[in-house]
Amino acid sequence: MQTQDRPIAAPPRPVSGLSIRLERPDQPEVMALIDELDAYQKPLYPPECHYGVDVSALLKPDVAFAVIRGEEGAALGCGAVCCAAEYGELKRVFVKPESRGMGAARALLSFLEEQARARGCETMMLETGIHQHEAIRLYQRAGYDFCPPFGDYPDDPHSVFMRKAL
Repeated sequence: MQTQDRPIAAPPRPVSGLSIRLERPDQPEVMALIDELDAYQKPLYPPECHYGVDVSALLKPDVAFAVIRGEEGAALGCGAVCCAAEYGELKRVFVKPESRGMGAARALLSFLEEQARARGCETMMLETGIHQHEAIRLYQRAGYDFCPPFGDYPDDPHSVFMRKAL
């Protein structure tokens, strides 16, 4: 397990036997998580409505990429915050279906929000698909509100845009 060569604002956080830390997204096990996310999303939306970033974009210095691992060290989920001057944007947030329901996604989201704050972001933004009902509920419970499209996103009927003041 490799960590990114960037300061970590918060130590790895145990959540019922889980740990979260910044890591490189180009590890085979983590790339498999991203592939699983893509395989889930691909049939739900037209190709022009896929806004995920590739691994090379997740390696940029303005990105904090986190992995949540189980007690045995297996990668159970991942997510990133891309920090721009005005806001942080959540990208590639995913928890394996069999690892849901134990607080992993909420803990990962909190960790990414801490990373954004530590990098000077005052607002967190996100785009997700209209068919990701579990994700939308997670974000709403975490204090995110619906908002208009931001950045370079088009006004896409397949997308939901949300924001939260940090």
